[in-house]
Amino acid sequence: MNKQKRALVCGAGGFIGGHLVRRLKSEGYFVRGVDIKDHEFFPVTADEFIRADLRNPVIFDEITRDMQFDELYQLAADMGGAGYVFSGEHDAEVMHNSGTINLNAAEAARKNKVKKLFYSSSACIYPASIQTDPDNPGLRETDAYPAGPDSDYGWEKLFSERLYFAYMRNYGLEVHIARFHNIFGPYGTWEGGREKAPAAMCRKVAETPDGGEIEIWGDGLQTRTFLYIDECLEGVRRLMNSDFSGPVNIGSDELISINDLAGMAMKIAGKTQSIRHIPGPLGVRGRSSENSFIQEKLGWRPTARLLDGMTPTYRWIAEQVAARNGK
Repeated sequence: MNKQKRALVCGAGGFIGGHLVRRLKSEGYFVRGVDIKDHEFFPVTADEFIRADLRNPVIFDEITRDMQFDELYQLAADMGGAGYVFSGEHDAEVMHNSGTINLNAAEAARKNKVKKLFYSSSACIYPASIQTDPDNPGLRETDAYPAGPDSDYGWEKLFSERLYFAYMRNYGLEVHIARFHNIFGPYGTWEGGREKAPAAMCRKVAETPDGGEIEIWGDGLQTRTFLYIDECLEGVRRLMNSDFSGPVNIGSDELISINDLAGMAMKIAGKTQSIRHIPGPLGVRGRSSENSFIQEKLGWRPTARLLDGMTPTYRWIAEQVAARNGK
């Protein structure tokens, strides 16, 4: 009889972490989830859920010491959408909080002999200088250097990639790193300033009556790719079951402008609305994931259409808006 695998999910109270807990449970894992907060939308599905501040090294040591973990998934971070990351008002908090958590995770994993560690890096590590064209041809993993991330959030992510690989070289810690490109889906933040663009567009369209007007930052011609949560998790699990350490992009290559993303949400809602462009934080002009490397290393790449992910996401957010408004 095979021994049940044990996984520790740090950031289990967050969007991706909450979905990951469910995925691991469906595969038969024993899962301990840890976060500074409960999940806002999911009931706890982990076998154990510990509310704890992972910036505290003593706590991180304790949660990895009392049980032998086969896999540690480090997704805990201080993060949000463009309104949070690119305003510049939270840079010190982001770098301090996320950097401290990653230093603690690497040391606790080494000290307590965690067998494998997954780290969720970000497309924000790529140089802003190569993301000035809305028709971005796709970011390759080798484009990360010479370094020049678009934000301090991206600089911290790049530092932490190097941190984990240093622990792999010097201490033999098995590390797997993915660079996420704008992961979205239901059961995630959809208001308050930390939401990503798909959730923001869905919320704005749901809040606004047919024939009304929604606001978009900038001219709306800035482009991104967005990856649905289910495919993100499939990529993570394939990476963890491989002998490849990464870093590797986990993202879509279906490029879309923010104007067209809003239009997609309107189409799903069956509404016709106008767009008013206003000043706001924008990030880079164009960003896409180039996926030949993940295909080469894992024999897989994301293939789902954006519309197929936006449809359930819009419906869920529309339900949240209606519930908030007492309808």
